[in-house]
Amino acid sequence: MKNKLNFLNDKKIIISIFVVFVVLITLLCSFQTIKSGEVGLRVRFGKIIDTNLSEGLNLKIPYIESIVKVNIKVQKAELQTASASRDLQDINTDIAVNYRVESSKASSLYKTVGNSYQEVILEPAIEESIKSVISRYTAEETITKRPEVSKACQEELQAKVLKYGIVIDNFNIINLEFSEEYSKAVEEKQVAEQKLATAKLESEAKIVEAEATKKANELLKQSLTDELIKKQFIEKWDGKLPNTYAGDNILGIFGLNK
Repeated sequence: MKNKLNFLNDKKIIISIFVVFVVLITLLCSFQTIKSGEVGLRVRFGKIIDTNLSEGLNLKIPYIESIVKVNIKVQKAELQTASASRDLQDINTDIAVNYRVESSKASSLYKTVGNSYQEVILEPAIEESIKSVISRYTAEETITKRPEVSKACQEELQAKVLKYGIVIDNFNIINLEFSEEYSKAVEEKQVAEQKLATAKLESEAKIVEAEATKKANELLKQSLTDELIKKQFIEKWDGKLPNTYAGDNILGIFGLNK
């Protein structure tokens, strides 16, 4: 009899412990935290029944309801794409896009694709946008007009994803990589342009020098009058005549016998 009572007491203790454990687990499953920068959606049997859950601790019915969190902070998508320019040059592009989800559209976005919107919607739209825009520019223009190309890509991408509630904050073309043949041609063109620029500078320098020399000679010619030449000759002459004979009119050679 005593053993039977002990068994029953032990059984009650075990059941009590089990009940307490279940209650604790149930209580823990009744709450979920929504952090800053997130939108909470209350889902019951797969259906969204509440989209206005606030930040902090939120109550839910365990095993019946769940709270799905959608990130509405600025996020980054990075990918590489292969495109062709207007002049049919192959261009590999590294792209980084900063985007965010509008809180008012989070419910609709989750209903449409769940939380895989970057892979399902955004990345294909990015690739399509960059290919469409780059096809309007030559390979050289994608370099010289990179800000313009980036802006055009951002505008086209935004038009594609706006209906899903995705906002594009920045579209950055990190790197443009061309074929080996095109890169070599660009390098050769740059070398030729540098040589041409150097030759042009040297030619301009020679023209300036020649013009300066010409002007100096003209000034010198204007200043060398007959009287000045005579005066300078007399000032520098030491009074000695040449040893060679040049006739009686030696001074006439220098125009000084007048």
